[in-house]
Amino acid sequence: MQLPRYIAHRGLSAHAPENTLAAIQAAADAGCEWVELDVQCLGDGTPVVWHDDSVDRCSDGKGALIDLTRDQIRQLDVGSWFSSAFRGERMALLDEALSLVSALEMGLNLELKINAGHDPAELARIAVHRARQVLPLDRLLVSSFDRTALEAARSQDEALALGLLYEAVPRHWASDAERLRPTSVHADWTQLDQERLIEIQSAGLAMLCYTVNDPERFASWWDHGVNGVFTDDPGLFDDRYQRQSRGDGRRKPR
Repeated sequence: MQLPRYIAHRGLSAHAPENTLAAIQAAADAGCEWVELDVQCLGDGTPVVWHDDSVDRCSDGKGALIDLTRDQIRQLDVGSWFSSAFRGERMALLDEALSLVSALEMGLNLELKINAGHDPAELARIAVHRARQVLPLDRLLVSSFDRTALEAARSQDEALALGLLYEAVPRHWASDAERLRPTSVHADWTQLDQERLIEIQSAGLAMLCYTVNDPERFASWWDHGVNGVFTDDPGLFDDRYQRQSRGDGRRKPR
């Protein structure tokens, strides 16, 4: 798998509401090859692209995701909180997001987001199955902080690329890697440790860092061999990825 240097975090979330079809399209319009999206299930089992355990922050509604159904979330406006230009944007179903990523010929890092009350293995079973039906394996990377979810994902396909997600990479990361056989390790760049990075490189795994929006502060890590970053705006690093202004009401990334 050829992972890119820059992956648009939750889509191009500096320029469009995160985890929406608009953010995926904006990433493609900016020239990004890959996007990262979060998936979890509603209370009725419908997989949707969403990060939080509630809809409070990024919609005009209130309530826990696990208490909502497909019909209910389709009534929510998930764009106006970001900009009036996105008024009427709807929460993306996983199937819709996969179809768009495929049509745009992009790669996808699909993060299995496990919030309270959700079954990690069931989410992996549903989400990975659907993703594998739509995207080729060389354009699909599945990651999670939850080891049960990753084990369930691995059991579906030995060839599936997995990403081990941590905040700070722990000393026992190698035992996780031995069990799950990942392609990459992902970590919070502000907690990155050079010793762990060397170990990961020696194991032949890619090192990806999140969420990097300060090119100058991050610059030295390129020299140490970090392979790529998740960023809200790849244009901060390389002007080839500058989003063309369309009056989309850029907001400061969260």
